[in-house]
Amino acid sequence: MFSVDIRKRLPALAQRGMAIVMGLALALTGGAAQALDIVFEPVAPGVYAYVGDIEGRTYENEALNANLGLVVTPEGALLIDSGATRLTAQRIEQAARRVTPQPIRWVINTGGQDHRWLGNGYFRDRGAEIIAHANARADMLARGPEHLRALAPVLKDKLDGTEPVLPTRWLTEPDTRLDLGGVAVHLIHRGGGHTPGDSMVWLPQSGVVFTGDVVYVDRVLGMHAVSRSLPWLASFEALEALRPRVVVPGHGRVTTLAQAQRDTGDLLRALRAHMGKAVADGVDLATAVRTFDAAAFRHLKHAEVWLPQLANRTYLEMEQE
Repeated sequence: MFSVDIRKRLPALAQRGMAIVMGLALALTGGAAQALDIVFEPVAPGVYAYVGDIEGRTYENEALNANLGLVVTPEGALLIDSGATRLTAQRIEQAARRVTPQPIRWVINTGGQDHRWLGNGYFRDRGAEIIAHANARADMLARGPEHLRALAPVLKDKLDGTEPVLPTRWLTEPDTRLDLGGVAVHLIHRGGGHTPGDSMVWLPQSGVVFTGDVVYVDRVLGMHAVSRSLPWLASFEALEALRPRVVVPGHGRVTTLAQAQRDTGDLLRALRAHMGKAVADGVDLATAVRTFDAAAFRHLKHAEVWLPQLANRTYLEMEQE
């Protein structure tokens, strides 16, 4: 009886086994097979945001681990940041078409990080005007090739055709008011922060601000060799003065000024207060880093990796001030 039952069940067992094997195969390969899904969600009338991955750069996310903006005007669309590759820029354009038939006529780069501007070439070739603050220029020239070298082993074929293409229009003032298709667009720059060219895009008519890398929420901010906490804090204070209704950060969910203050502003102030006192009192770097009270920020993604580096870099910066 036992052997007969087994024989009767063999086809069903075989099918079930095949289903399990196929399921495991899909689980293992599905991520690599799926294309990046860019969806612009409304945050105000005519204003949209794409919220990117808050993890690191991967083949699957095409290094678009950052947020983008889209503003629709009667005369064309404004894109805020162009992505990290030419392929991603094409996907961004396709996502914009699902929101509006208006072509992307303007692109603003909010800084010199790879996912803010390496898609410029695609939009330049399609006739868009590309705008950034002039303080981004030297950084883009210096680090563009570096970005490509770092992205190559991660993105592989998805980097094909990508080249560093500079903006076509450079702004030089701390505050610049533009009229793009009848929509007031203010660019606010206070000397950088995460990168030297960091700027915010303020839309006074809708009360929305796209902060670029001036604001991180949900994940801890990052500092690199080009980052400076002093102008970063000045940029954040300029944001506070706007009293925006909606904050679209450079990384993390669309949010409020209050959360931006908790996750970014408070951290910058705490770092500068602690490290400034340590430098003034002659406390050595290792002790200053070890005694920094980071309890209020440990809930942020990647805090364990970045907090010691933030403390270290801020101390060294303040030694030079």
